Amino acid sequence: MNRSETVARALREAAPHRLVAVLRDALAEHYGAVSVEVLLADYGLEVLCRVTEPFGECGEEFSVFNSIVGRVFGAQATFVEDDLASGTEVVHLPVSARGDRLGVLVVGVKAGTSSEETIVDLEHVATAFGHELLVAERDTDVYRSLRRRDRLTLAAEVQWDLLPGRAYECPEYSIGAHLEPAYAIRGDNFDWSAEPDRLHLGITNGMGEGIEASLLTGLAVNALRNARRGGVSLADQVALADKAVYAQYRGERYLDVLMLDFDLETGEVEVVDAGSPRLYLLRDDRVSQLPFEPQLPVGMAEDSVYTTQNLKVEPGDRLVFASDGVFDAPGEAEESFGDRALAKAILATRLLPSVSVPQEVLRHLTAYQGGREAVDDALVLCLDWRGRS
Repeated sequence: MNRSETVARALREAAPHRLVAVLRDALAEHYGAVSVEVLLADYGLEVLCRVTEPFGECGEEFSVFNSIVGRVFGAQATFVEDDLASGTEVVHLPVSARGDRLGVLVVGVKAGTSSEETIVDLEHVATAFGHELLVAERDTDVYRSLRRRDRLTLAAEVQWDLLPGRAYECPEYSIGAHLEPAYAIRGDNFDWSAEPDRLHLGITNGMGEGIEASLLTGLAVNALRNARRGGVSLADQVALADKAVYAQYRGERYLDVLMLDFDLETGEVEVVDAGSPRLYLLRDDRVSQLPFEPQLPVGMAEDSVYTTQNLKVEPGDRLVFASDGVFDAPGEAEESFGDRALAKAILATRLLPSVSVPQEVLRHLTAYQGGREAVDDALVLCLDWRGRS
């Protein structure tokens, strides 16, 4: 068993709350590490919080935008620098799991010992640590607590626990998504399920404020998942969720849903548009909004019937989904952000990877609004389609 696998095995056997301590000990023993630091991204993806022990709130913060660890986090690339004062080499490694960026691992080793083989080993360790971190969050709150720069509202707590992650990557496609205000999100949500031959993707926006909006969205998302896992068709998934929401609220509360089912082999997509989330297509450096025939929002009326529409995506296509808090957001002029500025933002970010697009589009939105605080939830999801060759 090589060194990196020995460290990975130690992480797998560690108690959830002792992952960082076990990682430090294992790297010191097997790689002669003189220092080991773990930094985790906060909920807003603005800073990296240093993990300190004993555990407490978010420790020392490093900007995601203008620090060495921030650049490693954004580029997802290892960076090695010399620390002449201490006679060490400092290796900065991105920590992620299947494309979902979690943080940065910083390992200090004696000068002259960071060979190419050692760097590759440490990259394997960082990846293993990322996977174990996600598993550990199922059983302990310490890492979620560390990532908080501020207190989450109860509604936001419900919403973040509903999410599958903030990014996912596989050979056929990559996904990146973000929600704002991160610490007070209410009714917006996204969901996906990666299958052997298909991708199921959904954007939901529950009406209302605070916990009422998050409970409504939670009911709908779980109803959609229940129907999807039962193997029913896309239209019937939405219909069954509609029945569940209507039975609970009798039409007084409802939510907008945009559901898509992708065939990985052909690029054929089934779509159910039941509300306001919009879909924009970037193809050959041109942005267009894809118009679908709107159907009744989920839970608005009793026994609603939903039908699917069809779309075909091609390798190289980028799909950007936006909630009404994005495209309806007013600017300093008369126009809403979605009239023209959103398409310009999508075009301006065309060279970025999908995981970076949502946050950049939301920064364009903030600038468009003159830096004013958003009055509604804002959701952006980016899907880069490569298809199956």
